[in-house]
Amino acid sequence: MKAKYALLSAVASLVLASGPSGAQEIFMGILDDTTGPTAQLGVEFAAAKGDAIDWINANGGINGKKIRRDAVDYSYKAPQAITTYKRWMSGATKPVIIYGYGTADTEALSGFVNEDKIPFLSHSFSAKITDPTGKSGNVPKATPYNFFHGPSYSDGCRAVVTWARDDWKKKGGAGKPKFVFMGDNHPFPNSPKEACLQAAGELGFEVLPAIQYSLRPGDFKAQCLTLRESGAHYAFLANTGDGNVALLKSCSTVDVKTRFLTNIWGFSEIVMNAVGEAANGVVMPLHVKPWGTNAPGMKIINDIAKGKPRSTYYIAAVCTVFYAKEAMEWADKNGGITSENIRKGMTQKKDWVPAALAGMCAPATWTADDHRSVVNVEVVEGRIKDGKPGWNSLATIDVGRDAKWWGK
Repeated sequence: MKAKYALLSAVASLVLASGPSGAQEIFMGILDDTTGPTAQLGVEFAAAKGDAIDWINANGGINGKKIRRDAVDYSYKAPQAITTYKRWMSGATKPVIIYGYGTADTEALSGFVNEDKIPFLSHSFSAKITDPTGKSGNVPKATPYNFFHGPSYSDGCRAVVTWARDDWKKKGGAGKPKFVFMGDNHPFPNSPKEACLQAAGELGFEVLPAIQYSLRPGDFKAQCLTLRESGAHYAFLANTGDGNVALLKSCSTVDVKTRFLTNIWGFSEIVMNAVGEAANGVVMPLHVKPWGTNAPGMKIINDIAKGKPRSTYYIAAVCTVFYAKEAMEWADKNGGITSENIRKGMTQKKDWVPAALAGMCAPATWTADDHRSVVNVEVVEGRIKDGKPGWNSLATIDVGRDAKWWGK
């Protein structure tokens, strides 16, 4: 660590500041992508972060202390994330916690936040940041300050591929089902690729050559024709929403019969509205309940969103804000709201659902040794009915905590 950052680390716990009224504030740094290539998700995440923090501040804050946020659109550009981080850490008041965004900023800042000991929550579900001690032997470095709520990208793929194996058997399919992995050559879609292909092979699939398509939307008829000619029964889409919207539309025009599986950020109500009937039957892992679910926590979601129906992306970000909220409340009662105490607060509970969001967030367990928060994975499919998006729950797959999968 450079000398400058060694000094910054020494003062990183000085995080509470007095606002104009003299009341203590908790500084949270926030990274968003509202203008970059993954803005379809990012706009929803950003709205949820802001709305949820406003709701918390208006309803007692963190034991009376309000959260002060600095939200920055980094357009999914890693250099911009690093510049923003350095600005935060060189200020008179430093963030006690950072709510990041995705793979680009999480990977770029992982070394910094783990050396500076700043809890960093994000929506990057990379398996590489699930090992806080490095004991797995599968990660390049320990990441004790990285957290995310949900199954890792790899565990999510294992869950949907396991469902596909069961679906093939249920339908009486003969021989080995054919499986293909599809995505851009980019850190995000590549994150689960090795694990996904290995799981498919071990589950009895015939694994076909991968098909590449861009994260950015385009005309993907050529890739769809390749997919159709391959005879694949199941295809895993590893990109995010915009690319998947274009892919699903393109494949609908060339009569592809393959059943599509996708990752947590590859499909939503937004995708279904954009794609229409071609979105029917897309299968994915989901770690939150959708809008309108009959659960006690839906009331708070409705209040936060001011009654405007929102996507699963939005609800996922609200869940993450409330995990941070309860970790800060624990810290406040156990030595004060320092970054180190917040990190400890994240590991205090088992099968944890934020109290206000009962029934809306998948139960999560982070420990000092294992940051695989959700391993009991619900598998759902999207369905368009009367022109409106909806969901069917297909199965719950317990992917377990096998050491061989940890960090991969």
